[in-house]
Amino acid sequence: MPFITKKLHAPVSQMALTFLMEELGLSRSEGQRLIARGRLSQNGIVMCDQFGFIEGDCEFICFEPLSRGFKPMFVTNDFAIYDKPSGLSVHPHSRLSPYTLNDEIKHTFGDDANATHRIDQETSGLVLVSRNKKSETVLKKLFSERAISKQYLAMVKGHVEDVIDIHEPLFRIDHPNLLISMVVKVDPKGKPAHTVIRPLRYFPEHDMTLVEASPLTGRTHQIRVHLFHVKHPIIGDPVYGPEEQDVVRFIKKELSPDERLEIGGSTRLLLHAQSLEFTYENEKYTIVSEKDFVQECFEAMGFTPPL
Repeated sequence: MPFITKKLHAPVSQMALTFLMEELGLSRSEGQRLIARGRLSQNGIVMCDQFGFIEGDCEFICFEPLSRGFKPMFVTNDFAIYDKPSGLSVHPHSRLSPYTLNDEIKHTFGDDANATHRIDQETSGLVLVSRNKKSETVLKKLFSERAISKQYLAMVKGHVEDVIDIHEPLFRIDHPNLLISMVVKVDPKGKPAHTVIRPLRYFPEHDMTLVEASPLTGRTHQIRVHLFHVKHPIIGDPVYGPEEQDVVRFIKKELSPDERLEIGGSTRLLLHAQSLEFTYENEKYTIVSEKDFVQECFEAMGFTPPL
């Protein structure tokens, strides 16, 4: 488990922040942030006051990355790019979360490295990672200013014959079931969202189309909801398409791969972050995934890959 509890001892009464800085080599800002998050405790009582004093035995919850040898596909002095598989979360959801991409990021590049954006656990493909605080600020600003072009591939149901330009606002569902409230829908009350869908290849024997999706805004589940809205849901989507009871079972991690295949036609969501294009320090970068997405789609659907 990446989060572990360290036993520490303060031999004399001293400020908690000073103790953590000296004991663990933390910066002042890092120590303040971790104390505020409730990582330090004594006798079972969480200490959230950075100016409080501590003495004697105490416990500190810290993140220790667990590497499985997953390497980035592209590295510079300031940033790196991982080609993430479907099923791997970028960040831990809680202290009980198992292995995530964040383990590899921290293990390879240190504590200051961070993913600069998120893609869904179910989505595979490119994740841009900053290697230091300076590049993190620059890259996150590029994302917020829409200065990074992202292209996705998706295998969708039905025959998409022409370009579809989707302008539909997205709104998080207000549902009595808190799990279902994680879901997003097209609704006039929502935030503006814009996605362009371009057909690439139709597979008539399976009545499905490989499409390129260009999200021109960055809303939660944007591509998935927009494609579902235009009646071309992504194959294997466990949320947008299945019956409510199956959505709940998926979110609660109760669906087996075989059940997912039967319900949604695939053991995974067939959505892939294919490319990133941006300019960093006056140099233009165009990074394209090395994965054969069509091959992965057919394998996840249990079909023989096309020639």
